[in-house]
Amino acid sequence: MAEHPAYPVGLRLTGRRVIVVGGGQVAQRRLPALIAAGADVTLISPSATPSVEAMADAGEIGWERRRFQDGDLADAWYALVATADAEANERISAEAERSRVWCVRSDDASAATAWTPATGRSEGVTVAVLTTDTPDPRRSAAIRDAVVEGLRDGTLVAPQQRTRTPGVALVGGGPGDPDLITVRGRRLLAEADVVIADRLGPRDLLDELPPHVEVIDAAKIPYGRFMAQEAINNALIEHAKAGKAVVRLKGGDPYVFGRGMEELQALAEAGVACTVVPGISSSISVPSAAGIPVTHRGVAHEFTVVSGHVAPDDPRSLVDWKSLAQLRGTLVLLMAVDKIGPIAQALITHGKNPRTPVALVQEGTTASQRRVDATLETVGEVARAEEVKPPAVIVIGDVVTVNARP
Repeated sequence: MAEHPAYPVGLRLTGRRVIVVGGGQVAQRRLPALIAAGADVTLISPSATPSVEAMADAGEIGWERRRFQDGDLADAWYALVATADAEANERISAEAERSRVWCVRSDDASAATAWTPATGRSEGVTVAVLTTDTPDPRRSAAIRDAVVEGLRDGTLVAPQQRTRTPGVALVGGGPGDPDLITVRGRRLLAEADVVIADRLGPRDLLDELPPHVEVIDAAKIPYGRFMAQEAINNALIEHAKAGKAVVRLKGGDPYVFGRGMEELQALAEAGVACTVVPGISSSISVPSAAGIPVTHRGVAHEFTVVSGHVAPDDPRSLVDWKSLAQLRGTLVLLMAVDKIGPIAQALITHGKNPRTPVALVQEGTTASQRRVDATLETVGEVARAEEVKPPAVIVIGDVVTVNARP
């Protein structure tokens, strides 16, 4: 006769006593969820991994540095047994049975009274997967991941899943690779009625949107008598006030040379609700994709991100190029392709070594990515000869050649 399947249930453990026996890798994986559930967790173990010990030091759990003793499960609601001693696990499990405490055993699921499901969360939904008969952790985890990913990226949508709130989300789309947008950003895209997109945003994601979604190229908004940014602000306000869920899809991060704050302020003045979703900045991700760490032990202990959209001698420039030339760390320039010659000369004039390595990374993280190397004294000429075009991230400093070192 087939064994009855496990009965799925959600335990509300807030303020309730939970005993975890054993401070190894299993406890390290399970404890964060118990802490997040608000459980009153006591760890009983002579030793623990550094991560588990940090949880105890932070006061997230109590820790009794000893072996399990009879009676330790008194007043407990739930127990997790995760020691390497099978005999001790059996003894603890037997006490849990006598005390009517639900007990998970990491060493022998068939002898446990409770199983831990593969769990994931997405926007107020908890997905918990158990295989029937006996636990199959790999299969459970694979199914969980598929469901959670579907909920997050919008490919799995339950009818009337949620009530969309009209307003605007300023979403940082990352450096260009569609896989590098945040989970939250991708979910908001899937829920949008209108998407106003930058040229530098992850364009491939727009093809995945449902047909009813209106996609507006920010570069093609009719400006009329308004400045470009004012026109974009007005479009955001107009669509949001029409009751639409609007996503302003921006490249990189909205607050890193992205005018995100200007848009947020305009929306606030118009009384439009706005959410800001951070994005992966190209200032870090693009060098990384090209094999360049912006910091490296013994080479650079700091990095500075600079806008190069105006030349050093332009009265609009807010950059202190003289001070930057004195820094020993890494300089990362954005929007600087057509100004790199004057910028390099200014840095050299103010004392930067002309032989400082430079890398120009064009279309970083995309299929069109390419890297061009130079030095500070040659970068202007090299950029012209190699026809480097925006968007490109320029990295100046010894980190450029770290990977080339033996």
